[in-house]
Amino acid sequence: MDSWLNDPAVQASLAPFLAGLVVTVALFKLRLGGLAAVAGFCTTAWLIGELQFTPLSAKRKLMLLALAAPALGLLGDLVFRAGRATAYVLGVAFGAATVWVFSSVLVQKPALQAFITGGGIVLFVAWTAGFMAALQGNSVRAGAAGLGLGLGAGFAALMAASASFAQLGMGLGAACGGFLLVQMVLGRRIDAGLAFCLGAGVAGALVAAGAHMLAKLGWIELALLAAVPLAARLPLPARWPVWAQAVLASLYTLACGGAATAVAYLATR
Repeated sequence: MDSWLNDPAVQASLAPFLAGLVVTVALFKLRLGGLAAVAGFCTTAWLIGELQFTPLSAKRKLMLLALAAPALGLLGDLVFRAGRATAYVLGVAFGAATVWVFSSVLVQKPALQAFITGGGIVLFVAWTAGFMAALQGNSVRAGAAGLGLGLGAGFAALMAASASFAQLGMGLGAACGGFLLVQMVLGRRIDAGLAFCLGAGVAGALVAAGAHMLAKLGWIELALLAAVPLAARLPLPARWPVWAQAVLASLYTLACGGAATAVAYLATR
């Protein structure tokens, strides 16, 4: 059993996929199926030993912020009806918080370089998280965006020589895949809510940002990943069944994630 759980393929794909699938099936009638993304992300983090918070390093600050996003999103879903404006404001807030996450890295850089790098990371996380959160009203597009962002960030991080960020990204993508699969099988949409969209957006963006700050992921790859929530908004035929819309939306978002992975691969050659 231990050898099975220590298998990287299980940690980054099968286990988080099953976690996302089970949480979606168990909780979607309570309108809490959106917790699937954080369930899968935490499953992978726990299996690879990253679900720790002391001492408070940059990676552990990242984990705290990634867990705070779905918690805040769930509060928004249960207490008030959050609109697009709220989604964008929360995106900006989490973007600004990345300065705290990577403060120990930024202080080691010259002032101008720290300002440019920090500003770029803040903009990337704010944009990605905000536009992901704004997808809360369409669970098919949201699930596809989480799939594309998670897998894209994970495989791009792998090309950038960051195994832990790669597994976290892949785990997030696998969990979003489980959320999407339930909708495809049932032939109906399931409430994603801010818990899913903000959680997946912040976690995916932070994984990519971490691979940039602490490994070798480049700015071009980040720009391609930032296009994922925009790709999820591309037209879907209204008359198509849910499963077909989910497949097409996933192809849109995976194209962005695949492009980021390809650029990261070429950068290592």
